[in-house]
Amino acid sequence: MGLPAIGGNREFAEAGFLATYGTNIFATVRRLVSYVDRILKGAKPGDLPIERPTKFELVVNLKTAKTLGLTIPRTVLAQADDVIE
Repeated sequence: MGLPAIGGNREFAEAGFLATYGTNIFATVRRLVSYVDRILKGAKPGDLPIERPTKFELVVNLKTAKTLGLTIPRTVLAQADDVIE
């Protein structure tokens, strides 16, 4: 029997982790590009505000749960942003 694993990015769930909870990596990269753009236009990095992610996503992989013989409660599935079947 395998061991359930939980990761921080959606890509881990897509690769077979049981679930992930974390920021959307694409949204994070978009914010990073904005910072790079400002710096290249002359802004001082120390003058830029610190930003934190505001959107987190829960992804559950039911295919992995089934393989491991686990049942994910409906309440968890209802709160998930995405369910991989």
